[in-house]
Amino acid sequence: MRIDRDGPVIVWLRNDLRLADNPALAAAAATGRPVIPLYILDQTPSVRPMGAASLWWLDKSLTALAASLEAIGSRLILRRGPTREVLEDLIAHAQPAAVVWNRLYDAASIDRDGGLKAWLKDEGIACESFNAGLLNEPWTVKNGAGQPYKVFTPYWRAARDRLHHVQVEPAPNALPAPARWPPTEALESWRLHPTKPDWSTRFDLWTPGEGGAAERLDDFLSSPVQHYDRQRDLPGVEATSRLSPHLHFGEIGPRQVWVAARNAVEAGDAPAGPVETFLSEVGWREFNHSILFHNPDLPKANFRPEFDGFPWMRDDAAFEAWTRGETGYPIVDAGLRELWATGFMHNRVRMIAASFLVKHLLIDWRAGEAWFWDALVDADLANNVGNWQWVAGSGADAAPYFRIFNPIAQGQKFDPVGAYVRRWVPELASLPDALIHEPWKASAQLDPAARRIYGEPIVGHPAARERALAAYRGLKGEQISREGR
Repeated sequence: MRIDRDGPVIVWLRNDLRLADNPALAAAAATGRPVIPLYILDQTPSVRPMGAASLWWLDKSLTALAASLEAIGSRLILRRGPTREVLEDLIAHAQPAAVVWNRLYDAASIDRDGGLKAWLKDEGIACESFNAGLLNEPWTVKNGAGQPYKVFTPYWRAARDRLHHVQVEPAPNALPAPARWPPTEALESWRLHPTKPDWSTRFDLWTPGEGGAAERLDDFLSSPVQHYDRQRDLPGVEATSRLSPHLHFGEIGPRQVWVAARNAVEAGDAPAGPVETFLSEVGWREFNHSILFHNPDLPKANFRPEFDGFPWMRDDAAFEAWTRGETGYPIVDAGLRELWATGFMHNRVRMIAASFLVKHLLIDWRAGEAWFWDALVDADLANNVGNWQWVAGSGADAAPYFRIFNPIAQGQKFDPVGAYVRRWVPELASLPDALIHEPWKASAQLDPAARRIYGEPIVGHPAARERALAAYRGLKGEQISREGR
């Protein structure tokens, strides 16, 4: 980065809230100039504002980052408002020589950042961006015809071939401070933590921040990864990494995850097979970011345009029952209740719950995606949109629409003794294993409150399945094979 004037370097932090393996921060430190770390909370519609659960996480993550910066002689400057206005004000105060940041890959961020780069250069301020969030940037992985991949398996094969020399950079030991710090806002004034009511009382399973991310990765690689390939689909077992919110906020980067996982295999501390399965999930995250980059309208538009004519239904009562976890299907309800209580839902259950909404209830995937966006602590645009479209059948490499999860069979297969259901739907805890996923068969054993929901589900599976298949046949005009699980 060529710098032609005196002054500090502003590091504009976004989804990269860490010190280690942070290329923008490292580049700023390497100049030897004073460094001003900056976070801007921009809630204008130009870039999709965060949901409530993400704001909860952000509050704690910024607290952790500020403490880490103070430990190396620096500070975190906090500003709220439209990004351009905040930068104009800060530049007038700090007179920086350069502004650096790490890249984002959705269309709105790309448009905004491109405009900012042009403006900064016109002002004579050096500007550079870096890759902190992906193993491979979206434009670097293409097929033999020079086109982006639309199917995951060949994408990941090609992407993995580029990862022979992945390295991570340590956190800086110190950052030079400016002679005069610009004004900052108090994080408490942003009121990101919910009150009246505080619905986050069970979010205490999370430790946002770079330290919490490193600890979670270490814990995962020391034990659960051993059986990840066999247990990752069992929601009643603590078998997954739960790194997704840490990755989304950039408290840990995918390069760090990759290197730590590969090192664990090479040291003999983790088996290669389960680790490869885990890393393929990191690859799926990369694939979703590639798909979003090459299809900028994906948050609102179907990847497969033939779904534009799908006959979605408007059923507010059914949607509300789904959001509350009161559909009458225990595995679906357990997932939605886990989501509300913790800001998280087990991945297998996300698929079951999403399939139920779009196929049993014929409610547009965009409604479910919006609910998840507000309720998930790991609400990542590429992943959220990509996974919802995958379930709906309208996305890249998507599950066929006619593959309709049977919520009873899914519960019996992946939560056979009802451990997950009993935790999140305690009114069913006394039912035997054989009935835990079909509580209407034991309605006489249920108390009146439980019987209201579980006397019968809001829609029967056979009828809902046939209705969904009829809608799909009408869309496609072709015979659909009989596939129910």
